[in-house]
Amino acid sequence: MPRKKISYNEALEELESILERIQDQELDVDDLSTNVKRASELRRLCKQKLRATETDVEKILREMDEETPDEEEQK
Repeated sequence: MPRKKISYNEALEELESILERIQDQELDVDDLSTNVKRASELRRLCKQKLRATETDVEKILREMDEETPDEEEQK
């Protein structure tokens, strides 16, 4: 069953929680592999969301730069 889509903040919180439990040795051996796999998925998801956001912001900034000369000419 596919997991529901989660936000960047939700993914980051879950990832931090998993890492904390691993560092504190709160996971038994049976759960360790599952949690490491989940941490890997969350890390990948966060990186994808950051890349997508970076691309969007760069596009918006380029569009703003392109609009600036026209706006100044109208003044």
